[in-house]
Amino acid sequence: MSNTIALIHTSPSMVPVFKPLMSELLPGVSSFNVVDESLLCDIIRDKGLEPGTARRLTNLIASAESAGANYILVTCSSMGRAVEASRLLCRAKVLRVDEPMAEKAVAIGKRIGVVATLPSTLEPTVALIRSRAAAASKPVEVISQVVDGAFEAVISGDGAKHDLLVGDALRTMAKKVDVIVLAQASMARVVESLSPSERPVPILSSPRLAIEHLAGLLA
Repeated sequence: MSNTIALIHTSPSMVPVFKPLMSELLPGVSSFNVVDESLLCDIIRDKGLEPGTARRLTNLIASAESAGANYILVTCSSMGRAVEASRLLCRAKVLRVDEPMAEKAVAIGKRIGVVATLPSTLEPTVALIRSRAAAASKPVEVISQVVDGAFEAVISGDGAKHDLLVGDALRTMAKKVDVIVLAQASMARVVESLSPSERPVPILSSPRLAIEHLAGLLA
């Protein structure tokens, strides 16, 4: 049976982030995108993942499976717990976008920095890292930060301000930790703007690591 991958996004801006990665790492594999911005809107409004929002994501996952997907990647880290719960409800392989990133961070260092632009994304990412560290029997220290004003800047169309604020946070965090984790896929572009001296430690973002992991599963 041929494989079909569904990517479920909570922002349309994630489609062009993942499309080139799919073409590069999974050429010729059938895929489709599902976008529901209301999920992220509700998470922001509720300051976290509420049961009703989680149920709506599981419904989208079920619909993606009904549409033929046997691998489903949810690209929003804020939805992590709902992704895990949905695994009991369908036969398709359902993936959290941030799991490979968390596992790599734990493998790299003991002092792990987590940077986010939304509190609702920070908490599940930190919890995932601690869970992976516990599973590996490795003590870690997690240092986390929400970059105030960055999310508001990007949704208002001021991408330059978002990148500036996130870049400043990364430069500061890099002086304190062994590795930095970006809690949101949308922050990945900022890393490329930093010089090697401004990123003396690895800075991990989820999109490429998630698609590399998916490619490994399909190999």
